[in-house]
Amino acid sequence: MSYDYDLYVIGAGSGGVRAGRMSASYGAKVAIAESTYLGGTCVNVGCVPKKLFVYGSHFAEDFEDAKAYGWSVAIDPFDWPTLRDNKTMEIQRLNGIYEDLLNGAGVAIHDGRAHLLDAHTVTVNGQTYTADKILIATGSWPSVPVFPGRDHVITSNEAFHLPTFPKRVVVVGGGYIAVEFAGIFAGLGADTELIYRGPLFLRAFDSGIRQFVADELEHKRVNLRFETTVERIDLDGEERVLTLNDGSQLHADLVMYATGRTPNTANLGLEDASVALTASGAVHVDDDYRTSQDNIYAIGDVIDRLQLTPVAIAEGMCIANNLFTDRPKRNLDYDNVATAVFCQPNIGTVGLTENQARDAFGDVDVFESSFKPMKHTMTGRAEHTFMKLIVKPADDRVVGIHMVGPDAGEIIQGLAVAMTAGATKSQFDATVGIHPTAAEEFVTMREIRQ
Repeated sequence: MSYDYDLYVIGAGSGGVRAGRMSASYGAKVAIAESTYLGGTCVNVGCVPKKLFVYGSHFAEDFEDAKAYGWSVAIDPFDWPTLRDNKTMEIQRLNGIYEDLLNGAGVAIHDGRAHLLDAHTVTVNGQTYTADKILIATGSWPSVPVFPGRDHVITSNEAFHLPTFPKRVVVVGGGYIAVEFAGIFAGLGADTELIYRGPLFLRAFDSGIRQFVADELEHKRVNLRFETTVERIDLDGEERVLTLNDGSQLHADLVMYATGRTPNTANLGLEDASVALTASGAVHVDDDYRTSQDNIYAIGDVIDRLQLTPVAIAEGMCIANNLFTDRPKRNLDYDNVATAVFCQPNIGTVGLTENQARDAFGDVDVFESSFKPMKHTMTGRAEHTFMKLIVKPADDRVVGIHMVGPDAGEIIQGLAVAMTAGATKSQFDATVGIHPTAAEEFVTMREIRQ
């Protein structure tokens, strides 16, 4: 049977764009549909603008610290529109780059929400297209629980476009997005509360990291409220009045919910194409990203494995390679995927947490180090760095590396290569450090934590 396209991609985020572009480079005829913005969450309302905001929010401390190094800096008041609008211009530039990449690869771009009519037919804005294979890469969307007053909150999507900067902010949630935005708002000058229903946030991370970050945030003007929930939110003029589970109230100009992201599967016509979902609403796929319909595939946040941009890109590479080349089959190893949280100070992590390692191997050797960064020996700032190595004694292999501190993500990226290659603690010890750096601490830790 003849089709309009060899591959039709629904969703032009990082994974969809990579899969479409590479498939086209291998000779496939490809189209891609996008209903919002090229580049998906990461480029538009995620990783990229968020990190730009993190940079912006850190300058207040940098200006203060400069005095210890002989610089007297006259500081004008922070101007939110400048940061917001410069960020928007950068995102628009990146949108253009994504469009150029797709056009350059010969991928047809269809603006609009795609809807599956059957396993081989897609409709977009009233136009119908057929494809041999279809890839669902529609990502995820912020979710807000149902409670009285939920209409008075924003999500991370709206945080990048605020008309004015708030003086008082409440962030609700315990994941990395909540922790990052609490640091952003506080760093830019807002009185900031972070509310989480559990005893300690960042529950997927190493316990030592979680507690260390909680302690550090207390020095960053973020007020932490654990084991707390919001019962309702009422409006008093423009003010948000939050009633908490203990009966107390908080008053804020802005309330942001970062309580999870839901796979973006609504109104795609998945049921018409017999594409099954998991209990959590994600698209169900096998190890080759094939759905319950043999010719339809899915990658990225919509399959809810690891909601990380580089993971979606790697999955997209697997799709293009496996469907449109004769090269050896590619599969993604989800073990030892490094990640970073751009809270302040940053988290970088790869491999197993201490609890995971003990569950897997029994006894493990744990090496830890905490110290004041060299920069702050002169500024007097209370910020500290924390590093942790987890080692499997049976073969001396390093199975977990964790860090909280400036540029943690940059440091962990290199160490992730070593860990993926199976590096041992003895090999770490045999590596000559670069002095004076924070990173050298990873190759000089000798004392096992008792």
